[in-house]
Amino acid sequence: MKTFAPKLSRRKFVLGSGALCGGGALYTFGLESSWLDVGRHEVQLGPERSAVPIKLLHLSDLHASEVVGLDYLRRAIETGVSLKPDVICLTGDFVTSHYGQFDRYAEILSALPKCAPTVASLGNHDGGAWAAWRHRGYADTTEVRALLQHSGIELLHNALHPITLKNRTVNLAGVGDLWAGEFRAAGVLPATAGASPTILLSHNPDTKDALRNFSWDLLLCGHTHGGQLRIPLVGTPFAPVRDKRFVRGLHRWEDRWLHITNGVGNLFGARFNCRPEISLLTLV
Repeated sequence: MKTFAPKLSRRKFVLGSGALCGGGALYTFGLESSWLDVGRHEVQLGPERSAVPIKLLHLSDLHASEVVGLDYLRRAIETGVSLKPDVICLTGDFVTSHYGQFDRYAEILSALPKCAPTVASLGNHDGGAWAAWRHRGYADTTEVRALLQHSGIELLHNALHPITLKNRTVNLAGVGDLWAGEFRAAGVLPATAGASPTILLSHNPDTKDALRNFSWDLLLCGHTHGGQLRIPLVGTPFAPVRDKRFVRGLHRWEDRWLHITNGVGNLFGARFNCRPEISLLTLV
């Protein structure tokens, strides 16, 4: 007796395909983009492990905008604060373009320095020629600088700031954004290693090559959003970096550490196979 598979009518195919695409769009734009993750890594800064670990909270790419709301950013910051970090580092892109709720935004960000010493660097969306040209953003960084000041967050813009954490001296340093044309390392970072480790904030991980001849131990970056859309069998074709080896996560590079966080926010409200994250690094 012959058996026959039921025919798939064109109508059923179209309806099924539409449901699949609709479900995928709902997940990409409505679920994963706010499905916050906590990334955890351990980093040994010196030749020997320290008996007194330091907890560093790394946040990046908050991208406050029409598609990344302040209620969501408040939740992300509250989650970070709940981890009880010893120091907090933010690596840029606080906004996507022009923004109209800076007072409320500053109030939300102010929870960070109330928890622990907090420093920041700027990203390509935070102002400058690139931001004004590509994303109708600010022509300079005045607005975002004021946001950080009102939040109580120290901006490290081509600057170095030694700090004592749990009786350990650590150098915190930050450089300006590469795409904004404000990246400066000379005069900020030493050429040879000193007695204290240096943690460097730089929005774009491609700056690692320009930083090769300077002394630092851990480079903190954002910018890539982890690829934002990670396509199976393809990878991260939309990651805005030249070196696609370093799109997210913790990496060893030329006897130093490089950490790229997926970031908290996004562009266009979309994420796929790449959840937003806050990152907790335990420095030993």
